[in-house]
Amino acid sequence: MIWYVKCLNTDHFQRRKTTAAAALTRDDAEWQQARPFKQVPRANLMSLIPKMFMPGGKYKNKDLAELIMAMREDYGSIHVVPGIMGGPPMLSTHNPKDFEVVFRNEGTWPNRPGADALLYHRQTHRKDYFQGVEGVAPTQGKAWGDFRTAVNPVLMQPKNARLYYKKMSQVNQEFVQRIKSTRDASTLEVPHNFIDTINRWTLESVSVVALDRQLGLLKESDKRIEATKLFHLLEDFFKVSADLELKPSAWRVFKTPKLMKMMNILDTILYIISAYIDEAVERLEKEAKEGVVRPENEQSVLEKLLKVDKKVATVMAMDMLMAGVDTTSSTFTGVMLCLAKNPEKQALLREEVMKVLPHKDSDFTEESMKNVPYLRASIKESHRMYPLVVMNARVLNRDSVLSGYQVPAGTCVSMVPLSLLSSEEHFPKAAEFLPERWIRNATDSTGQCPANDLKLKNPFVFLPFGFGPRMCVGKRIVDMELELGIARLIRNFNIEFNHSTEKAFRSELISFPNIPLKFKFTDLAN
Repeated sequence: MIWYVKCLNTDHFQRRKTTAAAALTRDDAEWQQARPFKQVPRANLMSLIPKMFMPGGKYKNKDLAELIMAMREDYGSIHVVPGIMGGPPMLSTHNPKDFEVVFRNEGTWPNRPGADALLYHRQTHRKDYFQGVEGVAPTQGKAWGDFRTAVNPVLMQPKNARLYYKKMSQVNQEFVQRIKSTRDASTLEVPHNFIDTINRWTLESVSVVALDRQLGLLKESDKRIEATKLFHLLEDFFKVSADLELKPSAWRVFKTPKLMKMMNILDTILYIISAYIDEAVERLEKEAKEGVVRPENEQSVLEKLLKVDKKVATVMAMDMLMAGVDTTSSTFTGVMLCLAKNPEKQALLREEVMKVLPHKDSDFTEESMKNVPYLRASIKESHRMYPLVVMNARVLNRDSVLSGYQVPAGTCVSMVPLSLLSSEEHFPKAAEFLPERWIRNATDSTGQCPANDLKLKNPFVFLPFGFGPRMCVGKRIVDMELELGIARLIRNFNIEFNHSTEKAFRSELISFPNIPLKFKFTDLAN
């Protein structure tokens, strides 16, 4: 079975070294004393298939998170899941000590399994176009390292984010207006399909950076044919990816209809994005002829990537749009649900936001957005309450001891923190939404429990963006997008959610909203 993972990074921990996590050789005492790999508990393929696919099977119709937790119950906190129809076997561990061992020894070019269908499109189906320029999402080894080396100087610079405060502010103002125009006049609730509006806002925000333009999806959307088509194609991409990456399929053996559907989706996405890139090139060339010269610190991300290489800019735009829409929408939804269900926390956040945005239509500034600790803590705590991904995965590049077992190099390892995120052992008052646990010298809602007592003791338990060199190249932009969007809504509305949040998300490639998002937006006095 192939597990797809979104793995980003908090390189804060990478610099720390521990003896326990040091690389082993087969002569080391720890390795010699560990139990053989063949003794790791494992699911039998013949017994697993009926449980997953036959009527009444224990695992049938479970989403990914439910499946993983059910298998932990049956096989223990470390076990092997056999490969199905061409997929590799996977060692699954719920032990944070194992997480540290794997991450500390992942090497310069970490091997992150997944996105095989996307790689097939770039290496085989459209090899004529990509010619080895295959992006950051599906690649491994030197190909991945070379691409990251090309784009990191552009996308990882904090100063580049400030270029987009005004543009994203415009997108967020349109988001506010769309909420006002679509909510019910009497109940002030938005329609049940509000996730559609959230996805439109997310795509607009990402496009401002990836394509250096707005697409018009938050207003006059019916008149934006190509933009609307791209919007729906990105939705289809995630749906079909879930089938190809997570479910048993023979597409790795021969070209199945679903694989060809995916190839058509990706071909069309490439066509549309290439057209947008061509428009940007024409605009920049026209400006150059007219004598418009911007200093480097005012050049857009796309403009800088085009200087590297047009194909690199196009592939990076594809990766940003495919990886940055549904993921950001789900994260945004999680924050909104947490704030709506915890009005006292929302009020505290609004006090902070009022200082940044004195008026509803105030502009964001780089300076003011440096001092929003409660906003950032709220986003971080919502990651814990509603994790976007259920695991991180790596292929071991050296022999390692995990949970007392000898695990050979080349083994796919799935690191699952799900049960840990809601554990009192790791998160005191785990059932409560407490942004304070991420703020220094803060107290909880009672004013009695120092926030430091609420904080995580083992950093490897909570890695919402993964760990190591494979940091999401667009992380800073996504952070800004979430912060500006949430701040703008909190400044304009009191937000309620007067419905059940039971099973609010379903887990596939990532967690997707699973309930009607009928938020109530009540206008605030200025």
